[in-house]
Amino acid sequence: MEAKKGLIFEHEECIKKENKIAYFSMEICVDSKIPTYSGGLGILAGDTIRSAADLGVPMIGITLLYKKGYLKQKIDQNGNQQELAEEWDPHEYLIKLPAQVQVKIEKRIVKIQSWMYMARGIDGDVIPIYFLDTDISENSDYDRSLSYYLYGGDDKYRLAQEIILGIGGVRMLKELGYYDITRYHMNEGHASLLVLELLNYHLNQETRQWDIDKVKNKCVFTTHTPVPAGMDKFSYELVKQVLGELIPYDFLKNLAGAEHLNMTQLALNLSHYINGVAKRHGMVSREMFPGYHIDSITNGIHSATWTNKHFSKLYDQYIPGWKSDPFSLRYALNIPGNEVWNTHQKAKEELIHYINQKTYSDFDKDIFTIGFARRATAYKRADLVFHDTNRLIDIAKREGKLQLIFAGKAHPKDNSGKELIQKIIYESKQIKEYIKIIYLENYDMDLGKMLTSGVDLWLNTPRKPKEASGTSGMKAAHNGVPSFSILDGWWVEGCIEGITGWSIGSAANFESIDQEEADSLYQKLEREIIPTYYHQREKWNNMMRHCIAINASFFNTHRMVLQYVSNAYLA
Repeated sequence: MEAKKGLIFEHEECIKKENKIAYFSMEICVDSKIPTYSGGLGILAGDTIRSAADLGVPMIGITLLYKKGYLKQKIDQNGNQQELAEEWDPHEYLIKLPAQVQVKIEKRIVKIQSWMYMARGIDGDVIPIYFLDTDISENSDYDRSLSYYLYGGDDKYRLAQEIILGIGGVRMLKELGYYDITRYHMNEGHASLLVLELLNYHLNQETRQWDIDKVKNKCVFTTHTPVPAGMDKFSYELVKQVLGELIPYDFLKNLAGAEHLNMTQLALNLSHYINGVAKRHGMVSREMFPGYHIDSITNGIHSATWTNKHFSKLYDQYIPGWKSDPFSLRYALNIPGNEVWNTHQKAKEELIHYINQKTYSDFDKDIFTIGFARRATAYKRADLVFHDTNRLIDIAKREGKLQLIFAGKAHPKDNSGKELIQKIIYESKQIKEYIKIIYLENYDMDLGKMLTSGVDLWLNTPRKPKEASGTSGMKAAHNGVPSFSILDGWWVEGCIEGITGWSIGSAANFESIDQEEADSLYQKLEREIIPTYYHQREKWNNMMRHCIAINASFFNTHRMVLQYVSNAYLA
């Protein structure tokens, strides 16, 4: 009870702070036990908030409460994915607040309540995160279900959830006492209906004109989507049915698109600052949306969260204060190479032990181990390494043994993603006599941390230019693990060939060519990567140190949040 009173007091103090930033995201990962995230977007949101708390940035997080989570993945021996609900009890981790607001969905009044989680920074600063919930007895069964599943249901379900997040989120903040928010940060387009609520707050009752400039000045938009197909679009027929007329439709169509309500276009037109999430992605976004000024702030990860306990101890010894100042990880070059190697071996032993115990496998800690863990979807191309399995087997025979670890969930409706998992399982059976391969099920935050710190090389093979940023390689870098990746997303900035890792394919080609990139992958494995690992220990150790010193010191959310503060929040 005393602990709860303390949190309520801290919550009240947060409301009193000035220059508050409201950070809206469809998913926020605050704890592995709270399954309100599906992958990269939610992980990034959680890391952003953790760094903001460390840095004392007065931020507030807004998301939805998904009582049945995203999906709990089970994979059978043939690679078929089964999706189970991931039930959890919010009472165990969150505080239910008395405040309630309401929105209209299909002309019904839908009540929304809020649960609070406090993210605590290194020096004790806290950031409240509000999880919006419609599972209230006064709501209909359908409306109660709107806060059950992340990315579940059809377009109507998705639009209803985005009404709750954007419009309901702004109303909830007002109800809680946040009257002086200076910036509303939309982490992707899911939350962009919040601008409609803000427009109505800035409607001149005499002239019946909206003060668009005032709304734009309050809004920041981060796009994570490098392809038009990835943007949320809703037919106006559906919008009229579900949302109604919050503002006149002729005005709405000027802001959000004539044919469909395009959530990205709505955010673009009503934000004073817009950014992509890597330099290459910023360039792609400017080509997609000519006429808009789109900056770029490259993503990062929360250093203290994603650094393995063994490396954390090593950094404490050689780089005191690195958790609050991850820029200081550049001093990793002063750590003896053999200590970096030995520390990595501890992390690798834990991963290998976990795999062998969990899957009854016989993975070997002395064998070169490659990791690949991403959302299972076609453009991530987890199967590129199997483009020519005979060649892969020959490399393993001639240059040294290797083993591969895969993980990743496919969205329930992504059949091609599910087929990708099946293909990897099939290929693993075909070449198991020569190369050990495992596909670990139910990829989550805990497994992600174990993988990115325990493998020897991090593989990433997306189809260009579809990788907005990616952050798993950044997590690997914090643990001294080099990346081997297509030159897209963050790796365009992070790759120093033979120093922080290796590139796959050519930087000159802006679109992927499977044969060319597969050839590049095999050639570098055969001629550079595997020989260096097995026969040039000192060179490999130097690469591990450079991964930390160059990439971990830069690709972190402390640097990222400070860029948002200077470029977007204070601008």
